[in-house]
Amino acid sequence: MLLEVIATCIDDARQAEENGADRLELITAVTEGGLTPGIGLVRQVVRSVRIPVHVMVRPHSRSFVYDGRDLETVTEEIRAIADAGAAGIVFGAITADGRIDERALEAVLPLAAGMQVTFHRAFDELDDLPAGLRTLLGYPGVTRILTSGGMNPAPEAIPAIRGLVEASKSSSLRILAGNGLKPEGIESFIERTGVTEVHFGSAVRLGRSGLAPIDPERLRALSDCLHRYGKS
Repeated sequence: MLLEVIATCIDDARQAEENGADRLELITAVTEGGLTPGIGLVRQVVRSVRIPVHVMVRPHSRSFVYDGRDLETVTEEIRAIADAGAAGIVFGAITADGRIDERALEAVLPLAAGMQVTFHRAFDELDDLPAGLRTLLGYPGVTRILTSGGMNPAPEAIPAIRGLVEASKSSSLRILAGNGLKPEGIESFIERTGVTEVHFGSAVRLGRSGLAPIDPERLRALSDCLHRYGKS
């Protein structure tokens, strides 16, 4: 089992690594669902931890539908993130009619060569999730999908997530479950969905607030639980 934890600053990154996170998703503007962090923060975090750092690439919170100027911003950000030594990017783009934006993928993926690419929860706004998965399976540069199986929290979409896991089994693409997960009951969620990667944000922070620091005890307990489960 692999545990990804959201980080918004260097302290988050260090606390996450020290308390069992396997990977970071580095973002800013957590209350807006995450935007691209400043390149100075990206460089500092990459230098400060040994675990992989995946950086959000999202130019604004208006929507996941991007025009040409948005994509110019995105490509500049990816070049800088790659230069900073990040292990991956977290990106997603859809069309106005609810499909994967393949034009955006074709602009982004060559710049991300050598990095992991997570298609983020823009995926959950698609009109047809299985069709979206089939589209992404045609792009080997996309290594995972962060999803809650639709617009509801992940624990409310277990059949949908299980279906995505089953449909991607014969590929190298992984389903990363996130949104609404809690340490309580996580083993049952994993068993029922078949996911091998989970994503946590506010549920491992003090008071379960997205703006609060990471709760070291809570994160360590979750990490220990997941790693025991992974060995069983």
